[in-house]
Amino acid sequence: CIPPAPPKLSNPKPDMKNLKSITVLAAALAFSASAHAANITVKGSDTLVVLAQKWAEAYMGKNADTKIQVTGGGSGVGFAALQNKTTDLANASRKIKPAEITTCIKAFGKRPTEYKVCLDGLSVFVSADNPVKELTVAQLADIFTGKIKNWKDVGGADAPITVYSRENSSGTYEFFKENVLQGKDFASGAQTMPGTAAVLQAVAKDKNGIGYGGAAYGAGAKHLAVKKDDASPAIEPTEENVVKGTYPIWRYLYVYVNPALDKGDIAKYLTWIRGDEGQKIVKDVGYFPLPKNLRE
Repeated sequence: CIPPAPPKLSNPKPDMKNLKSITVLAAALAFSASAHAANITVKGSDTLVVLAQKWAEAYMGKNADTKIQVTGGGSGVGFAALQNKTTDLANASRKIKPAEITTCIKAFGKRPTEYKVCLDGLSVFVSADNPVKELTVAQLADIFTGKIKNWKDVGGADAPITVYSRENSSGTYEFFKENVLQGKDFASGAQTMPGTAAVLQAVAKDKNGIGYGGAAYGAGAKHLAVKKDDASPAIEPTEENVVKGTYPIWRYLYVYVNPALDKGDIAKYLTWIRGDEGQKIVKDVGYFPLPKNLRE
């Protein structure tokens, strides 16, 4: 007995109208999601890079659709990227130069918008074993230009001074040169380091070393109190002294942005950085929050 053949299954044509509607809806949803997602690039100051990374992590943790990429390289590198339109935000540990403003105007038609984002007491670091506790600004200038070469000349041991500095693309290098060395060149024997963390590590291992960097990089060495001149008291780079301006080597740290980009997600992020949450992270990292009147 031969069983009957199975019945043929119907194979209806797909409803092209419904399929087209589903495809259009999926495309619309994908476009909506991509339109809402934000990608922000940040580049520049090595002094700010750790803080900028902490800001980015905290902000992305609360804003899942925003992706923030942070890289260092120095303030000069950040300004170059801003001019070339290869970064959204340029971090800087110094003010933008007139020539850089001119280049930005040529590139995107306007002067970059400057935001102060925190305060820094630029610190001078020595080994924890170094008996010297304080120096005047003039003594610092003589040490870093090579005029003073031995620690005994500033109250220390009879030992040669090893000077550690930053690369010339660094905003910290330029700020220190302008405000401490009064524009003079660093000593020819100064050892150039790729970042503040590298300066600090070198000084921590070298009992005769001296270097400089942002206040947030103090672990592993000791900072010196600084006197404005021989008649002035030695001042520690504390938050109170920096905010009051009594510490001689204080500065603002900055973020610069093309005004055409200062809207939407980027503007929201900049507002957050300068708000209570962002400024709390400033303090956690080791820099000093902006006074309330400078956050607007």
